[in-house]
This record gives sequence, C-alpha cells and structure tokens, in this order.
Amino acid sequence: MKTALTIAGSDCSGGAGIQADLKTMTMNGVYGMSAITALTAQNTTGVTGIMEVSPDFLRQQLDMIFSDIRPDAVKIGMVSSGALIEVIAQALADWRVERIVVDPVMVATSGSALMETEAVTVLKAKLLPMAALVTPNIPEAEVLSGQTIRSQSDMEAAAKAISEAHGCAVLVKGGHSVSDADDLLYAGGQARWFPGKRIDNPNTHGTGCTLSSAIAANLAKGFSLEASIQRAKEYISGALAAMLDLGKGSGPMAHNFALNGYFAEENRLV
Repeated sequence: MKTALTIAGSDCSGGAGIQADLKTMTMNGVYGMSAITALTAQNTTGVTGIMEVSPDFLRQQLDMIFSDIRPDAVKIGMVSSGALIEVIAQALADWRVERIVVDPVMVATSGSALMETEAVTVLKAKLLPMAALVTPNIPEAEVLSGQTIRSQSDMEAAAKAISEAHGCAVLVKGGHSVSDADDLLYAGGQARWFPGKRIDNPNTHGTGCTLSSAIAANLAKGFSLEASIQRAKEYISGALAAMLDLGKGSGPMAHNFALNGYFAEENRLV
C-alpha cells in the first residue's frame, strides 16, 4: 500500500488540518501518517488558540516516521513559525524526500491568521524550492508573488512569477471568486486551466486541506502531476455536491468533511 505524510496543524473540530488530511488520504487509497506542527482550538467559525510544538519535537516526529514507514509523498499544511519551517526543510533534505506538496496555509477559511509574517519569508526561501507543487489560494498567491490578482490573466502572471522565482509547479486555486472554481496550474513554463463548477455549498471549512492531500495521495500512487490534480478536483467536487451537513449550531457548524463520510458510505476508494 502506498503511503503519504501530512505535516500540519491539528483541527479539533475535524474539518481541516491533519484530521481532514488523514480522512482524505484514506479515502484516496493510501496509508496516511501525520507530524503535528501545532494544536489549534477551532471550528468552522474561527480559531481561538494555537499552541505550537517545539522544533525539536517536530524533528523527532519526522525522524520516527521516515526511519520506519517512508512516505511516498508528503503534504505540508499549516506551519505557523519560521523555526518549524526550518526544521521541516532540513528533515526533508536529510531524508531526500520527493513528491512534496506545499499548501501555504496563511489564513483559515474563517479569516483567522495561521502564519506569522516572518514565516512567509522562510517558507519562500526554504520550502518552495523543494516542492513538486505549491497550492495557494488567491490571497496566498498575492502574498507569494507580490502581485494583485483580479482576473484570470492576473492568476497566470502570479503563478508564473512564483514558479520562476522558486522553481516549483504552482496551482493557483480560483475559489475566491476570480475564476469561479477554475484552478490554474503553471508548470515547466506552461499554463493549464482545470475547469470547475462552483457548487452552492456553505460547508467549505477545510477544502484547501482536502484538495492538497488528495493531490499528494494520487502522487503517492504514481499518477502524474496533472492527473493527480484532476482526480483531486473530481474527488472534492463530488463531495461538495453531496451537500451533507453535520449539524446546525449557532454558526455554520456543518463540515464539508461529512464529505469523507459520503465516499465511505458509497464504499468508494478512488
């Protein structure tokens, strides 16, 4: 069985972070593992607290994983500080890891900040050059490129700038209204659009985590980058279209990761 590792923060509500990553990896047919960068107190409405692990303890987690069950692909999500990013980059270099997907989580869907400003600089210097793919949403792509994105041509220019600056493929996600649900891949000097249909579903907590984890899972199984992206988009679109809810609290307490339950109920391993 192929294996995948998520290096990310924990979401106690189960809809994003390592919980969403592990569910997604399982439902995409790989054995999922996790190295936790931080505990968070959060739900679909916001984040009230973040408690980082120490750099030494993160390195211990990574060494224990790689020395026993080597991942076929790695997904990196929420890493809030430069010190932790340094540790991840060094460990991945020491273990000569390939097929790395970086989801540069800077702000939660609810609007809560998840990355320190100085950490962005370290991310760009240390992790992006190691990545097979970086998956920013539009606000994140603006930060990484230093450009304003208001159109599809802006998405292409930003993706090109990030790719050329750091030597990685870039998937700019269009879910923040610029291009409906169309995503843009810029790789090897070429741009390719992955069309998508916007689904009127309010349960979008953790969608970015799920997309990047599904891509990593498919890379682990040996699919090409483009095929992995296409399969991941089909997975998340099918899940959102199922329109499953997990409750109606005072806020939008309905995770789209009832979506992983959707695939489990359908008994599908994609």
